[in-house]
Amino acid sequence: MAAICIQVINPNTSPGMTETIGAAARAVAAPGTRILAVCPEDGVASIEGHFDEAIAAVGVLEQIKAGREQGVDGHVIACFGDPGLLAARELAQGPVIGIAEAAMHMATLVATRFSIVTTLPRTLIIARHLLRQYGFEHHCAALHAIDLPVLALEDGSGLAQEKVRARCIQALKEDGCGAIVLGCGGMATLAQALTRELRVPVIDGVSAAVKMVESLVALGLSTSKQGDLAYPEAKTLSGKFQTLNSF
Repeated sequence: MAAICIQVINPNTSPGMTETIGAAARAVAAPGTRILAVCPEDGVASIEGHFDEAIAAVGVLEQIKAGREQGVDGHVIACFGDPGLLAARELAQGPVIGIAEAAMHMATLVATRFSIVTTLPRTLIIARHLLRQYGFEHHCAALHAIDLPVLALEDGSGLAQEKVRARCIQALKEDGCGAIVLGCGGMATLAQALTRELRVPVIDGVSAAVKMVESLVALGLSTSKQGDLAYPEAKTLSGKFQTLNSF
């Protein structure tokens, strides 16, 4: 496959989490694939609810526009809520993959049932909405939260990582699942070690999304511009949205 460039967007403004996500993406990228890990300058430091997602979606669109102007081949939205995914697909030319969608797809290819381990309990509801939206509701055995905020994954204490591990073990014992989906981009670097330890597929959506983008680009498939994913209707945007005017 010819060398490609994938833009991996961390929708929050945390540089540390952007580095974590970028490292996970580079670890699985094919030789010659260049990973461009970015985050918005303005927005929220972590995404833990609908309000946060609404703000973050604007930053995602700004990064999609910048990536398209730089000639990237595809995009990954590296937040488990997949904020702004369909709007990003309208704006993009190449494929755009959200990490929740990617992880759920991958899980169904290697197990009949999977469980999700995420951060705060309130995000379980958002994950349930996505399961229904993507058609994976009947494949999900259970959802678990470590009851720590997203940025606890970056505080250096290791507590959040140990709680993720414990919840994965609990899920395997109680849920009747064959795979675990990690429900936060900040958990991206944990998947391979947990897969080896637990001897079941533990799936990180960042890695899964990178491989999906590579596959779509290799197949010559990009986002359809027929129907609702056609480029946005031409109109003048005002105020802080002016940067999205031309694409």
